Amino acid sequence: MLIEGRWGVGFLGVMLCLAVFVGCSCAQSDADNVTAVYIVTLKQVPASHYYDELRVKKGHHVKGNGSEGMSRFDKPARNMSRTDRGHKPYVDRVHDSLLKRALRGENYLKLYSYRYLINGFAVLVTQQQAYKLSTRWEVSNVVLDFSVRTATTHTPQFLGLPQGAWAQEGGFDTAGEGIVIGFIDTGIDPTHPSFSDNTPDKPYPVPQHFSGICEVTRDFSSGSCNRKLVGARHFAASAITRGIFNATQDYASPFDGDGHGTHTAAIAAGNHGIEVVVAGHSFGNASGMAPRSHVAVYKALYKSFGGFAADVVAAIDQAAQDGVDIISLSITPNRRPPGIATFFNPIDMALLSAVKAGIFVVQAAGNTGPSPKSVSSFSPWIFTVGAATHDRTYSNSIVLGNNITISGVGLAPGTDEGSMYTLVSAIHALNTTTAAANDLYVSECQDASNFNQSVVKGNLLICSYSIRFVLGLSTIKQALETADNLSAAGVVFYMDPYVIGFQLNPVPMRIPGIIIPSPDDSKIFLHYYNSSLERDDSSKKIVRFGGLASVSGGIKANFSHSAPKVMYYSARGPDPEDNSLDNADILKPNVVAPGNFIWSAWSSRGQESIEFRGESFAMMSGTSMAAPHIAGLAALIKQKFPSFSPSAIGSALSTTASLNDKKGGPIMAQRAYTNPDLNQSPATPFDMGSGFVNATGALDPGLILDSGYDDYISFLCGINGSSPVVLNYTGASCGGPTLNATDLNLPSITVSKLNQSVTVQRVVTNVGGNETYSVGWTAPYGASVKVTPAHFSIGGGEKQVLSVFISATMNSSVASYGRIGLFGNQGHLVNIPISVIIKISYNNTAG
Repeated sequence: MLIEGRWGVGFLGVMLCLAVFVGCSCAQSDADNVTAVYIVTLKQVPASHYYDELRVKKGHHVKGNGSEGMSRFDKPARNMSRTDRGHKPYVDRVHDSLLKRALRGENYLKLYSYRYLINGFAVLVTQQQAYKLSTRWEVSNVVLDFSVRTATTHTPQFLGLPQGAWAQEGGFDTAGEGIVIGFIDTGIDPTHPSFSDNTPDKPYPVPQHFSGICEVTRDFSSGSCNRKLVGARHFAASAITRGIFNATQDYASPFDGDGHGTHTAAIAAGNHGIEVVVAGHSFGNASGMAPRSHVAVYKALYKSFGGFAADVVAAIDQAAQDGVDIISLSITPNRRPPGIATFFNPIDMALLSAVKAGIFVVQAAGNTGPSPKSVSSFSPWIFTVGAATHDRTYSNSIVLGNNITISGVGLAPGTDEGSMYTLVSAIHALNTTTAAANDLYVSECQDASNFNQSVVKGNLLICSYSIRFVLGLSTIKQALETADNLSAAGVVFYMDPYVIGFQLNPVPMRIPGIIIPSPDDSKIFLHYYNSSLERDDSSKKIVRFGGLASVSGGIKANFSHSAPKVMYYSARGPDPEDNSLDNADILKPNVVAPGNFIWSAWSSRGQESIEFRGESFAMMSGTSMAAPHIAGLAALIKQKFPSFSPSAIGSALSTTASLNDKKGGPIMAQRAYTNPDLNQSPATPFDMGSGFVNATGALDPGLILDSGYDDYISFLCGINGSSPVVLNYTGASCGGPTLNATDLNLPSITVSKLNQSVTVQRVVTNVGGNETYSVGWTAPYGASVKVTPAHFSIGGGEKQVLSVFISATMNSSVASYGRIGLFGNQGHLVNIPISVIIKISYNNTAG
């Protein structure tokens, strides 16, 4: 049963009561009778598999019974009709009937029916009941639900959109027009100007192939959706059954109580030219990558607890039914999926069916880097994105009275130019009438009543930044309020020595301020301050604060030529094929995109970042921010090439990616959490995939490498012991030819174990004009490479097979990398990275 808007708060209460009832009636001392949520799939294939190719309706609605608008799927059969108030869909009735027969007379609670991408349901049952379901002949798979988590003003300029991709397709006011991007995230704030449809000078029709709805609840009023925000739903049944849903924080509606979903949606598709004002300061104008595209929101993650796979799968299933063109997931599982391969989990399998329906799927790589095999997006049909820097930075500095300059962070104004201000530490400004001296945390400046205003007024207040700030127990915002109440000229935060290796994002400040992020620099600062104090010889009391300083502003952006670089937190390959961390022959991540210090829209009630609460924009970092950059750029490609398959879009993004930073040197990758800029080296394909996304190049790729649903099934069938699992999830039998991962027509080549030699083929398709290509390559260390043909001419729409021979020249278990380049005489350059991990040479093994 879907949690639709029409049920409102009353339905939420019923769900909570049912969850408690089921839990209380079934919970016994026997562990087998503890209730949990299970995802059950049936052997009958889902609706999306009824046709070899699912037809996308462009330019008009296809009418079903009455005047009901149909979704992406043609739905002539009863089990493909949409839910309405009067009747359950046929698929739901089948699921209900099965549960009644299998669990006759027993208590259970069905949460969702999955109708389109997976034929199955989510149900709250005991372990014993789950076993009963698994023995039914109709049932193919029973999986315990698992948890998931959430993994701009300047990035359009950094990616060259205004003069490049946007200009080529008619400007920002048409970029992404007609494309619907579906976001599986924490919801959206519909009142934000980034999602307004106020374009009186230009028509803005809702794409007719989209048939989603907008829930109406107390938190998401009628009229929240418009021609920009074309759909919004929420999914929380699995969370509600656990009793952890907090309606006051999480909102039983599509409204974003976290901020993350609003941020990611605006990165991909936010309106162009929206002014970014934070803490009273202007930071320029924001724009999404595809500002004319449409937004559909499927809220399945929440501030209090994250999310659960049962809710995420329901959201994906609904997005596909509604007819989105692109699905953006800035979420990753909390653990590696168990079983014979990471690819076999309900989320990836639902996304495989989405790809079959022609939907491009992009997912964040995860924020668990820089260790190898840390990537949390596994499957070749999913486009996985890592995080890199862009060239804009914000930094400020403090100049001490002894002319030492210390750099720091803080989106803050500076002190008056040319003036020096007296430094006063919080612990030296205590109000003697209070017991503040006994407060271990008084130096964090969280309560103005602890301090003597006459000592602080007009001076720079020194506060400590401890682990409590990291944990959210103390906040910069509260310290700034303290300083403001004491009439301080500004605030200087020094880093507590116990906060080791913590990386600070710039923090908005309404008054002059700076955070010194380095413990070593903090020691230099404190030494200067303490040595400048004048004390009475007998009492040792401070008689004069001798330290002086001025703070330079951190509001104005600086620009670096060392960008992009791969961030330390961005998850890395190789792609783990299974729970034993065996390496898959699939390159992950696919590319990297801007993910660090990204300005974007923020929910008016967003709670994720304490320092941005109450603001309309926030600066966030993570692969969560990188993925929607790609989702927006994919919308531009889909707009220009409407017939492109999901893999063709991924190929265009991959083969045109850049390998160099703005200086022309190799893209670097940070290798350590502590002092990351001092621990970096050239990025490998396991750090950055094919490279840093090239937005303009992706719109003119020259050649693409295409794969389809049948190829992915053949690949899955080639995994040892996978036949019953493939049948369970997809309904496909594994009797035909299989493909190794190296044989998938991917825009990369990864060989996890090169045993003497291997020959792989790649098929390129010309999506441009007639062109002649020459082929060049560099071989990975410890291997040799040869590609045939070395030259070829190819007409528009034609295909060319490339044979790649890779041989081991030495034994090695260290990964090494090479590259194939296809150089067209019309200016196209197609890059295909090669990664080889274990190498076993013929000569050494023979000897």
